[in-house]
Amino acid sequence: MRRQWFAPPTIAAICAITAATTSAPAEADGLLTPHSAEYKVKISVLSGRLNTQLRRTDSGYVATHRIEPTGLADAFVRGEIFAESAFAAGDEGLKPTHYIARDEISSDKLSADIHFDWEAGRIRGSYQTEDDDAPVDIDDPLDALMFDGVSIQYELMHDLMTSGAATEYVLHDVDELKRLTITNIGTQRVRTPAGEFEAIGIRHQAENSSRQTTLWCVAELDYLPVVIERHRKGKLQMRAQLRRYEPMAVSPD
Repeated sequence: MRRQWFAPPTIAAICAITAATTSAPAEADGLLTPHSAEYKVKISVLSGRLNTQLRRTDSGYVATHRIEPTGLADAFVRGEIFAESAFAAGDEGLKPTHYIARDEISSDKLSADIHFDWEAGRIRGSYQTEDDDAPVDIDDPLDALMFDGVSIQYELMHDLMTSGAATEYVLHDVDELKRLTITNIGTQRVRTPAGEFEAIGIRHQAENSSRQTTLWCVAELDYLPVVIERHRKGKLQMRAQLRRYEPMAVSPD
């Protein structure tokens, strides 16, 4: 079983770190619960904060992710990494419709604006850096679900809550496909600023890559990851811990 998602290289790398970080307990009808959440992030010796929000719209959802440096890191690193995805929910899964992102921290200052046209089976948009402006024009039929770097996180949570995670997810990048292998590594007790949880470890690794990302997901929270860890060549590079989660009220129809 394979899923695909689409995101710019730099922002995709960040989103891969935080894959599934913002899904929340599902409502009785199986819909995602609108919410906001905050994670404490440590990357090497630098500290940061990941703020996320999921909002319901007339046509589906809008999910927003924002990473900002904190503490001493704020004195040396300016800007933020921002990504937002609008997507609809159907019987077959989530369908992204519009993805925007900007990375003010990396040297490339990357930004993206991508539209998914499911009726025409096409993806249109552009990437911009300080030195380049590249169009995105993909004509391959969208005959299978594809995801951007934000909506994939909610699809993964949906899969874990229902039929189980796919054995493979494929990142549809600018000029290549990155196949991720999914592995269940068992359960353990984890501690976070938000509390202590019994969690199941879901690890993913790209083909021919030494980088591994592990999501510690909590069943009673509908597999909300409360800890995210990234290792490269066996060395811990990044750790994020849930600090706060708040469901958001939804106005009645």
